[in-house]
Amino acid sequence: MKKPTVTHKSTPDAKVENHLRKIRTKCGLSQNDLARRVGITRQAVYSMEMNHYLPGTGVALHLAQTLGCSVEDLFHLGLEGEIIEADLVGEVPKNLSKVRAKVAWVGNRIIARPVAALGGLLNFTVPADGLILGAMRRRDTSTNRHATRIYVQLLREQSAVKEQVVVAGCDPAIYLAGEHVRRRGGHASVVGWAMGSVSALRALKRKEVHVAGMHIVDPGSGLYNLPYLKKHLKGDSVTVVRFAAWEQGLLFKRGNPKGIGEIGDLARKDVRIVNREKGAGARILLDYRLSAHHIPHQVVRGYNHVVFSHLDVSRLISEGKADVGIGVRSTARLFDLDFMPLQEERYDLVIPTAYLSLHPGMIQFLDTLVTRAFRTEVEALGGYDTREIGKIVN
Repeated sequence: MKKPTVTHKSTPDAKVENHLRKIRTKCGLSQNDLARRVGITRQAVYSMEMNHYLPGTGVALHLAQTLGCSVEDLFHLGLEGEIIEADLVGEVPKNLSKVRAKVAWVGNRIIARPVAALGGLLNFTVPADGLILGAMRRRDTSTNRHATRIYVQLLREQSAVKEQVVVAGCDPAIYLAGEHVRRRGGHASVVGWAMGSVSALRALKRKEVHVAGMHIVDPGSGLYNLPYLKKHLKGDSVTVVRFAAWEQGLLFKRGNPKGIGEIGDLARKDVRIVNREKGAGARILLDYRLSAHHIPHQVVRGYNHVVFSHLDVSRLISEGKADVGIGVRSTARLFDLDFMPLQEERYDLVIPTAYLSLHPGMIQFLDTLVTRAFRTEVEALGGYDTREIGKIVN
């Protein structure tokens, strides 16, 4: 066989991952052994392993053949994105070598969450911003607690990630908002993280999200959100923007097979509910109605069966894993459930006022909400009134 010549000495490329030395050693070959079998000099093998140059096609093919692997096993393009440090929110799955993550610049923090936390189909449809490479623990001087700091290799331009708006809340329509923002062009995008109103507001205060969606009624005044914010966001400058009015009520299977007609029926032994987490607007409504009917929650079957979104409540009822739950009309319509309205609510978006001017994607996000196309599609979901969408209410 004719000995291949070392031609095409390429300039080293930092984006190429070089595993020649690792595979050669695993095969039990010295540099001399490999050089002799391939028909090149030992110095050439040394230079390739030190990443001083990349071999041409002929040499690469002979190296792969000799080592019993593919050329791509020896040399392949690595990720092009830069590596950044970020604060981890949530848990990193332990059974994965590469963990997909969403990344956001929130105030003076860089936040990363595993995409898997979105759950269900969203884990397969929402693209990652980067891959978590490793973690280290450090003490957060602002809270005097240990926090997990991670390394993330970005999969897209940092400038595009910085325009991403992260919204915490329980309104599934926020995913539609993200698609409509994308259609308008530019780098701005929207990521929705499902959580109840109180949890969303806490995430906003911890600078983990840019926007918190909430629907909490003040029993005394009947006003939504503003009394709660006045009590729990003292000294914080926020802008409250109306998203929509919606109906919240009891959801059960089509035809109401259990004959549920009022809150009092939830205390029946043959009725199982599915509940929302503590702090969710639906949970607050349920507790208020149970108290008004003098029903202790301990007698309600399924009270401690907790899920974290309106979609999950509707899905479990449709699958027969629960008989009833509290949720919004739009998800009842999606899962072909019957709906008994309990009250109309105001769902508002709470935004730190500074983000209106400092966040590069915030204005595009808010402008998208008031477009006719977005409002029309949201109302077509059922149960939404968007006539005041975009109105500042504080």
